[in-house]
Amino acid sequence: MPPLMPKATAVWLIENTTLTFDQIADFCSLHALEIQGVADGEVAVGIRGMDPVISGQISREEITRCENDASAKLKGIAPPVELPKRSKKARYTPVSKRQERPNGIAWLLKNYPELSDSQIGKLLGTTKTTISTVRDSTHWNTQNISPHDPVLAGICGEAELVNAVNFARRRKARADSKKKNITINSQDVKQTSETIIEKTNNSEIDSKAVKETNSDIASEQPQNKITLENLAEKVFGNQQKQED
Repeated sequence: MPPLMPKATAVWLIENTTLTFDQIADFCSLHALEIQGVADGEVAVGIRGMDPVISGQISREEITRCENDASAKLKGIAPPVELPKRSKKARYTPVSKRQERPNGIAWLLKNYPELSDSQIGKLLGTTKTTISTVRDSTHWNTQNISPHDPVLAGICGEAELVNAVNFARRRKARADSKKKNITINSQDVKQTSETIIEKTNNSEIDSKAVKETNSDIASEQPQNKITLENLAEKVFGNQQKQED
């Protein structure tokens, strides 16, 4: 990572160290010829040197190590806090091309409906409000809007459009796959529920049949008892009559 003020740091390193031009150029992310120009007073004229040791960008020991080894490269101290990344600026569209934006929006909405509004906005350098008005036919110039390829109009690049479309299609495929899995799972749950209900009904029928069978057995037991008593009476009754 280069220092915060590369040229000012290079001036200080040239004046206060015995580092080679290549080492200073590598550390400051500058060209060796530019460092040569700084040393000759042709480049960075009037720039005051800045001590990278005081600013905490490199240690004195690291400078000494590289002074003793001309092939070594300076290694700066990583900042304790990660520096925020610069946000990308909005795409600039020439004034002569801006009137083509609505036509490009209409073309993308017609040919690539899978593109999100944010993707279209990045490709054409427009806002979601403008995209919505073109889609809903509420744009102030709706009558004159005619779908036109934004690549041919020079509003966006072909590679950017291809990458955006491929990304949108992969996202749609993942969403469809997830939706399909949810549908299959719901069908499985439904089938499982139907199976449970069917088994429950069969169990109720079986229990009812068992209950009826037990009732039949219970009703037959008194009849069997009466039949045995009649048989005993007949046997023992006949014997008593013979003895008499």
